[in-house]
Amino acid sequence: MDDHQTQDLVKELVHRLLSAAGGSGGGRDAGGALRFAHRLLSSRLAPAVLPDEHALAESIKRRLAASGRPDDALAFADLHSKLSARSRPASLWPLLYLLDSLSSHRRAAAAASCLPNLPTAAPPRNATSAAPAGAGGKRAHGAAPGGVVLVSKDPDNIREIALREYTELVLDETEVSEAALVRDVLYACQGIDGRYVRYDKAGDAYDLPDGIRVPRSTRTLVRKLCELGRLFRKVRGFISDNISRSPSDAATEVGTVAQAFCSALQEELSDYYKLLAVLESYSLNPIPTPGSDSGVSGNYLSLRRLAVWLAEPAVRMHLMAVLVDGCRGLRGGAMAGAIHGHAQHGDPMFQEFMGRLLRRVCSPLFEMVRSWVLEGELEDVFAEFFIVGQPVKAESLWREGYLIQSDMLPAFISPVLAQRILRTGKSINFLRVCCDDSGWADAAAEAAAYVGTTTSRGGLGYGETDALEALVVEAAKRIDRHLMDVIHKRYRFKDHCLAIKRYLLLGQGDFVQYLMDVVGPELSEPANRISSFQLAGLLETAIRASNAQYDDRDILDRIKVKMMDHGDGDRGWDVFSLEYDARVPLDTVFTASVMKMYLKVFNFLWKLKRVDHSLTGVWKTMKPNCIVSSPFYKEGTSIRAQFVSVLRKCQVLFNEMNHVVTNFQYYIMFEVLEVSWARFSDEMDAAKDLDDLLLAHDKYLNSILEKALLGERSQGLLRNLFELFDIILQFRSHADRWFERIFELQLRGKGKPKSKSKESGSWLDGGRKAMIQLAGELFRKMGEDLDSIAKDYTASLDAFITQLPMQQHVDLKFLLFRLDFTEYYSRLSSSK
Repeated sequence: MDDHQTQDLVKELVHRLLSAAGGSGGGRDAGGALRFAHRLLSSRLAPAVLPDEHALAESIKRRLAASGRPDDALAFADLHSKLSARSRPASLWPLLYLLDSLSSHRRAAAAASCLPNLPTAAPPRNATSAAPAGAGGKRAHGAAPGGVVLVSKDPDNIREIALREYTELVLDETEVSEAALVRDVLYACQGIDGRYVRYDKAGDAYDLPDGIRVPRSTRTLVRKLCELGRLFRKVRGFISDNISRSPSDAATEVGTVAQAFCSALQEELSDYYKLLAVLESYSLNPIPTPGSDSGVSGNYLSLRRLAVWLAEPAVRMHLMAVLVDGCRGLRGGAMAGAIHGHAQHGDPMFQEFMGRLLRRVCSPLFEMVRSWVLEGELEDVFAEFFIVGQPVKAESLWREGYLIQSDMLPAFISPVLAQRILRTGKSINFLRVCCDDSGWADAAAEAAAYVGTTTSRGGLGYGETDALEALVVEAAKRIDRHLMDVIHKRYRFKDHCLAIKRYLLLGQGDFVQYLMDVVGPELSEPANRISSFQLAGLLETAIRASNAQYDDRDILDRIKVKMMDHGDGDRGWDVFSLEYDARVPLDTVFTASVMKMYLKVFNFLWKLKRVDHSLTGVWKTMKPNCIVSSPFYKEGTSIRAQFVSVLRKCQVLFNEMNHVVTNFQYYIMFEVLEVSWARFSDEMDAAKDLDDLLLAHDKYLNSILEKALLGERSQGLLRNLFELFDIILQFRSHADRWFERIFELQLRGKGKPKSKSKESGSWLDGGRKAMIQLAGELFRKMGEDLDSIAKDYTASLDAFITQLPMQQHVDLKFLLFRLDFTEYYSRLSSSK
């Protein structure tokens, strides 16, 4: 429907209403009513009631019923329901509101009865003085409720006159035009002092001088707009401090991440400059005033329009200023983490802005991660990466060569992922430096192809943490698998661990026995008289005399004799030890500190084997056939009884010592070494990376130390054990001396002295009687020594067994059961 048809319909409606009211339908009254209808229909003022169609229809029905017209009320309800069904989903509220307003206006005009000859639907042009209720927008007295607001047009342009007077009043109070203030505000937004608006260093803000007379509201608005200039100066100053210098100096000062941050800020400021250029072009258009020519262009710029234009840039500039303040003094990952902390915001505009900024800022950081994970290269000239390398020896490369700087770790990379990133790059460098292997490159390329990225620069960025984690996990899995293959197959790690167990932990029984036999006499000498070259020859002899000769020659060549530092009274037994030459890359596992722990275990086991070997020597001396063939066994009752009594004491003490040493040795060799080795072997096969392998080996070695009483918590128990060992060795020394003297007496009794005595009155002059007397004296002295040794041994053993239940390790309680399974020592201790 076009405008002409609409006007014709409105005109026809007006004429019908005038005819129904009893008018002539033409002339001056019709023209006024038509103009009133046009003003009413073209009005843009919205009614001050809610558009509720149902409530308005109910109000009309109630009004009709209350006025005594129930039939009209029913007819209205029927028509309303029919029209509602036809017009859905459109609402009939505007039409009902119009008709209700016209009806209310007619009733108000009829009630006023000011101009009875005029129709109520069309008030005259001079109705302002006759109808104050309509001119004031108030409901006429007695009008029915319907939410109707009456609005009339100002016929004498009173509003324009008032606005013009207000404008003249403002201009009288203002020394500076609004256009000049707009221009100065735009200058301030660029960090430039204007004619009126200048930067105050004391207040750190742009403001109008106090001497310039402007309204308070204008001054407040200018100050608010110029806040953007202060923020701009802060951001531009940060960029200037880091970029305006020579590139080499700037990079040395702040690094690549800060440079990327400044570049991103500069890009945001470029968009800001473009906006200011557009606003400056708008500021050239004059600002219209009330009553001015309506042909003025609408692209003018007032202070309030400028506030709308700068609202969003002010938010972004404020955020950039906050980031600048938070990033001062930071570099690398710490700076990226600080910026990431401000990205956790629910506003989509914030998220989009921070995402765009962080993609630029984190680009160097993600490139460092990619280079480290796929190439093992630490491209961190300015110490920005969360992984730092330090110069170390090859044996310490894995443990100490690379570390994580927690203060440089950004929050969007979890500590678990950071550890995996660290291990992946370490594996590559370990393969390249320690293993002289290049197979890691193929594994890295396969990992990159598997996750759909590339080994070249780029491909990763902020917001792609899942892709980064997938790349790191896949690269770590493949490179670690390759490293484990190299360690186990090329460098035979398990074979070397087994060799250490067999030779340093004395697990090769025949080799240990031969070694004891061949080096025993040599080690009985003072330590300062022993040649390590001679011991090395004896070691080779023991290897060739045992099944060790069939081991790999490379393993046997690694076993060497080591003489520890010794004092004046030390014997060879105290300083002799074996060492295993673990070369690169095995020395990553078998470090110097680890080999010291192995040496500690070897010395303990060597002393235990020495005690066992000593008891075996005592047994050989005390064999029954040696005793029965002795002349003293065939002598008279007195000397024979004395001889048998001494031998019985010696045999009982030997059995007690042998019981303790045998069971303790069984506990060490099987319950400690073999069980620990079985667990270590399973964990070694299950290790997926070098960290797992190192952890399994450390656990294996610590288990041996704790179970073998070599830990820090077992030092008191170990001292008691060594006292037992010293008493047993003392017993062996006395036994050798006793039986050597008995053997000399036997030889001299047969007339075959082993050596000549220089003492006068020796048994050679006394004959058989003197020999029996000397033997009796010897047996008496032996009995006293045996009683003393047995007493010391019993006291030491009792102290050792008493402390065993107090140990926390469960295996030591099984050791107590093995040593005292009959509870003999427990009852003996409780009876004292």
